Amino acid sequence: MNEQSTRAAALDDQYVLTLSCPDKRGIVHAVSSYLFMTGCNIEDSQQFGDHDTGLFFMRVHFSAEEPVTVDKLRASFAAIGDSFHMDWQINRADAKMRIVLMVSKFGHCLNDLLFRTRIGALPVEIAAVVSNHTEFAELVGSYNVPFHHIPVTKDTKAEAEARLLEIVREEGVELVVLARYMQVLSDDLCKELSGRIINIHHSFLPSFKGAKPYHQAHARGVKLIGATAHYVTADLDEGPIIEQEVERVGHDVTPDQLVAIGRDVECQALARAVKWHAERRILLNGRRTVVFA
Repeated sequence: MNEQSTRAAALDDQYVLTLSCPDKRGIVHAVSSYLFMTGCNIEDSQQFGDHDTGLFFMRVHFSAEEPVTVDKLRASFAAIGDSFHMDWQINRADAKMRIVLMVSKFGHCLNDLLFRTRIGALPVEIAAVVSNHTEFAELVGSYNVPFHHIPVTKDTKAEAEARLLEIVREEGVELVVLARYMQVLSDDLCKELSGRIINIHHSFLPSFKGAKPYHQAHARGVKLIGATAHYVTADLDEGPIIEQEVERVGHDVTPDQLVAIGRDVECQALARAVKWHAERRILLNGRRTVVFA
């Protein structure tokens, strides 16, 4: 077996365990003992106990010395999960998460995510792009990704969201990314995909709501341009924050330059949020997140 084949085989036997549960003594011991008894070796482990919520969070990257399936690992770990009342998952470390990107008329985040995925910078497979406009159909087609034009009006909103859910289910999608999708999602959809929708917005909210926020910011003489990536909830732009990015600006920056800087920081924050979610590094902690980056 050559070096490349050996490396590929090794990756096939690596997994990620994530868990959250009420904090109590013995959790780490139970997890590490389970991995030892099942012939597994810990490659990397991160943990956090939140004294405010009384919850414990853990992410363990481990390898199996003998070939094993993820289903067998899940079945054998279930008793430990039940005994500590865990919310847990075990996934292959090399599994690429299937995602859907949604966009309206601003394409910078869409283009950035498409390119990062093509060069292997994101551990995802883009199953489809959904848009309420047609501007980016050609761009998406150049990446050989299916493009779905789903117009949205007040009268067709429910139908459009039903079609989105069909795509999510048919394509086995684990994450929906709002890459500057400028439609407010219904409460029902937010609940249906809770913890599985990430959004990006500029961090001037709520100071600069409405049209042309960067021009409003320029008029007020802002000194920091920012962007926030967060999970979507029924409360508009108030879901658990995953990542934020900022860039300092001077008094001589024009409104158009602010817009350009804003595009860059939005792309950076959203890409990191998508990467961390796909790598199972984010655990929900009420209205906050635990990010094992």
